[in-house]
Amino acid sequence: MRLHPCLLLLALAAPALAQPRSRARDLGVAPGIFAPGANNAITDVAGVKVGQTTIIAGDSIHTGVTAILPHGGNLYQDRVPAAVFVGNAFGKLVGATQVRELGELETPILLTCTLCVWRAADAMVTDLLAQPGMERVQSINPVVGETNDGGLNAIRSRPVTPEAVHNALATATSGPVVEGTVGAGTGTSAFEWKGGIGTSSRVLPKSLGGYTVGVLVQTNFGGVLQVLGAPVGRELGKYSYRNAVDAERGDGSCMIVVATDAPISDRNLERLAARAMMGLGRTGSSGSNGSGDFVVAFSTSLQVRRSQASGAPRTPTDLTNDAMSPLFQGVIEATEEAIYNSLFMATSVTNRGRTVEAIPLDRVREVLAKYNIRK
Repeated sequence: MRLHPCLLLLALAAPALAQPRSRARDLGVAPGIFAPGANNAITDVAGVKVGQTTIIAGDSIHTGVTAILPHGGNLYQDRVPAAVFVGNAFGKLVGATQVRELGELETPILLTCTLCVWRAADAMVTDLLAQPGMERVQSINPVVGETNDGGLNAIRSRPVTPEAVHNALATATSGPVVEGTVGAGTGTSAFEWKGGIGTSSRVLPKSLGGYTVGVLVQTNFGGVLQVLGAPVGRELGKYSYRNAVDAERGDGSCMIVVATDAPISDRNLERLAARAMMGLGRTGSSGSNGSGDFVVAFSTSLQVRRSQASGAPRTPTDLTNDAMSPLFQGVIEATEEAIYNSLFMATSVTNRGRTVEAIPLDRVREVLAKYNIRK
């Protein structure tokens, strides 16, 4: 499949055109007690890849696709255990019911805009069925999540194309992940500032297993922003209900993808996914009625891999319940930091005369200093 040249240009050039921004740690914001991995990204979990296509057209289309691949092989034939946790179900998570029933992923995870989930799912299925060894497959369960970027994107035009999906899947790589106004985060807003894609990771000490947990978020929600407890939203004058009107209730959504190399089953992956919501809460989200807050979690460990090569019984080796607590701590920390990164790395976007500004980092520094939270 050939990618339209203009779309490819946008996918590659958008990050380069962005204003200089800073990740959370550059501002002295380092949630928690555990250290991040080398890239402080979901790709610190070995084998995980991320690919993104940014779609910008004129002054009205700002959207895209973000693809998360648990490994570089054929996921349908070599599945990973997975789970879904729903904080609030005002959203569209294609494929969630089968993941919850079978406890496994058989496709990559895509993130995009609300009215594009079905087009993205269809395009991914077409892409995957064309892979070698898939000639006789008659059922496949694409997993696609979304947030509503209609405030900055002409969402009714449903601008995500098969080429955009193919590009995100085909260009997925390990290593650093571009954050902010990119991919599925191109047109999103969070806490009334520009939101986007953010990521972070934590590596447990060897005495606690040495496992890695990584998180990637697509932020598009409201509430009262706080950074390590500092009331940044209140200090900067942007927060839900500041005028005590229902129109400022902070609707939106947050998609959270969690990856780990710890050998855990889908049951404990659901427990891990549930803790990611605590990280979301730490940033000031109140999970409003109109906020679709979903977590998809998976394990890349070969010890719990679900190969379809034979029907022989499996003898997986997974962690005990007691061993989960350090992972719970790690995913809370990584989720919190990933959300900060999505905000701090985002750049301002103007759509048909309306601009959603990037959060001013100089003002954030002032608030952090005022509340004695500094590097």
